[in-house]
Amino acid sequence: VQLQASGGGLALPGGSLRLSCEASERTFSTVGWFRQAPGKEREFVAAIRWDDNSPFYGNSALGRFTIARDIAKKVVYLQMNRLKPEDTAVYYCATGTSDTVNTARDYSYWGQGTLVTVSS
Repeated sequence: VQLQASGGGLALPGGSLRLSCEASERTFSTVGWFRQAPGKEREFVAAIRWDDNSPFYGNSALGRFTIARDIAKKVVYLQMNRLKPEDTAVYYCATGTSDTVNTARDYSYWGQGTLVTVSS
């Protein structure tokens, strides 16, 4: 399974970006987004169950980010609104089969990451 993350770039504080995670063939039961800022640990952002569309959010994403999937296109989106400078990080998507979704070890395959920079 290969995952391609895209959609990163420069955004103003308060602005929006939409990230995409496209799977080459199929995903496993869960697709998640993580982020890693320089000098910091990788942080869980959001995840979605492929079968029943159940979303999960980390504290940093609650109320501002929305995760969604397009089954036909095999794409998972992360809509990020009301961006803050502290959202600046490389964002990674990943897929796995674990019952838990909020740690990196829950995922078996990872995309290459897309850089999000929030700055005025």
